[in-house]
This record gives sequence, structure tokens and C-alpha cells, in this order.
Amino acid sequence: MTKNSTRAAAVLTLVGVPAGLALTGGNVQTVMTTTLAATLAGLVLLARRWPLAVLLFTVLTVYAWRVAHLIESGWVWPATAALVALVLDGRLRIALGTATFFLLCGLSWDTFGQPHEPDWVFLRVGGEALWIAAVLAAATAYRNTLRWRAEVAHRLARDEQQRELEAGRRRAEERVAIARDLHDVVSHTLAVVGVHLNVALDAFDTEPDEAKASLRLAQDVRGRAMTDLKALVGVLRDGDLPALEGLDRLLDRVRAAGLEVSFNEFGDPVTVPAPVAAAVFRVVQESLTNTVRHAGAGRVVVTVRYAPDSVLVDVQDDGTGGVAADGHGIAGMRERVAALGGALTAGPGKTGFTVRASIPITE
Repeated sequence: MTKNSTRAAAVLTLVGVPAGLALTGGNVQTVMTTTLAATLAGLVLLARRWPLAVLLFTVLTVYAWRVAHLIESGWVWPATAALVALVLDGRLRIALGTATFFLLCGLSWDTFGQPHEPDWVFLRVGGEALWIAAVLAAATAYRNTLRWRAEVAHRLARDEQQRELEAGRRRAEERVAIARDLHDVVSHTLAVVGVHLNVALDAFDTEPDEAKASLRLAQDVRGRAMTDLKALVGVLRDGDLPALEGLDRLLDRVRAAGLEVSFNEFGDPVTVPAPVAAAVFRVVQESLTNTVRHAGAGRVVVTVRYAPDSVLVDVQDDGTGGVAADGHGIAGMRERVAALGGALTAGPGKTGFTVRASIPITE
């Protein structure tokens, strides 16, 4: 449980216990039920650190108050928040066993210790058992969902790392090949130009026409060599960068994590330079990874706007967890965008966490 969820559980306990006792006819005195609710709410605040101890102490407190006739209903349900905390901590069997044991103790008390009609006992204890079963099932499903999302986020990060390693290996191989081609172009060009320059130098006085022809050939060879060099340098500069076409595959992987992803794209991405396209891809990728890992969101909206002079990226989720604005992922995105002359902001939005980036397009 997070700090926010623990506080919310404490507030619900503080309000829910008196309300539940009033609805089930267990409210003997307002002061006593309010005191019990405040005590249980205080214990819930400690459930993040000691979930099992809090559950046992909570159930024992409720049991003691019930046996002492300080309240007239409830054996386990006032400890609902403590049960949920233990389930989220991964100890479902202990939570189930504790709830079952005290429900059986309550059944025995209502049947023999303080006898009631069988219908009354079945209604109270049976209804409480159904409530506890539903709560434990819901808490287990929620924990499994969190674990699934964490696993998907881990797989996304691992796959991305493997892709980066593979891309780095390919870039290294390409650079070796380009270096070889660059050596061939330069050495061949210098050799050919040197031959023609020597011919022009030897024939400059005796055969000026032949000297001019040799100089023209040297100039042509030089022009073709410059074209080849520009192409090779362009490949070295751009490298093997992520393309915007990969956004669809990235979004599909995130949808597999159980998130509802909406993608809105405006403008023409064809004219976006490779470094800017790589930055856009990385911003979207890191934002979605943070959403899957930390936000606890059910829906995320990704918007990319291509303008003649800039690209705007907006990623908004509806979660409650968010991620620290100075985290490593956010810092990495901000540095990447700043290196291209842009700006990135990240923080809580109206309904969740929002990442916005503006990246200029320069020639």
C-alpha cells in the first residue's frame, strides 16, 4: 500500500466503522463506537510497516469489544482495511486463515456464549463471511493486476535494452563498413587526382589543351568524391535512430499491459529530422513506461502534433501514483529534448500525470 492509499483506508475505517455498526444494529453508544473507529483507523496507518501485527491486534480489539458488549455486531468486518493491507503484502493465506478463525469464534459465541436464534446467527455471521470473501477476492485481483503491470513494464524495459544493444552492434558494424568505404573513396580520389595533376603539370607548357583536359578530369573526380563523402557522413550523423513508425508497435505493447491507450496524431511526420523523431519516440516510450510502472492508471492519451517549425508531444494518464518530476527517466527525457533546443515539463495534471515536450525543427 502507498502512503496515499493507507491514509484513504484510515479515513474509510474512521467513517465506515460507526456507519456499519449503526446499519447492523451494533451501535450501543456513540462515544464507544467513535473511539473504536479512531483506534482502528490509527492502527491502519501502521499497516504499511507491520501488516500482520496490525491485523491481529485489530481483530483482537474488535473481538474483545464484542465480547464485552461494547458493540453488538461485527467480528471481522471492522478490520477490513487491515485484511486488505495483508493481502496486498502478499499474505492471502494468513489473511484468510485469520478471518476464518475469528468468524468461527464469533459463530461459537453467538450460538453458545450469548445464544441467539439460528436465523439471526446465520444472517449476521453469514453476511459477514460473504463480505470478507468479496473483499479478499477484490484485493487479490487488484494485487495481481499490479504485479502484471510491473511484469509488463519490466519486459518493456528489457526488450528496449536488448533492442538498444542490437542497434548499437549494428551501428558499430555499419561504421566499420563506412570507415572502409571512406578510406577507399579518399585514397582512390587522391590517387586519381594526383595522376591527373601530374599529367597537367608535365603538359602545362608543351600541351596546354591536354593539361586543361587533365584538370577537368581531376575536377570531375573531386566532385564525385565529394558526393560520396556527403552520403557517408550523413549516414554516420543520423545513425540507426528510432523511427516514428515504431510508435504503433510501442502502443500495442502497452495496451497488452491492460492500459487503454488513445493515440492522436496531427500534421505530417514525413519532414521530421531523424534526431527529432528519435526524441519524440523516446519521450513517448519513457512516459508510457512510467505510467505502467508507477501511475496505477487505467487510461492514457498520447498526442503528437507536427508543425512546420516544431513537434509537440503530450502524454496524459488518469492515474494517482505519478512519478517524481526529478526522477531518472524524466531527467533523461528532459536532457534529450534540451539537447535539441526544446523544453519538457512533467508533473500532476487535472486527472493524473502529464508529460509535455516541445521540440523545434531546424535545418
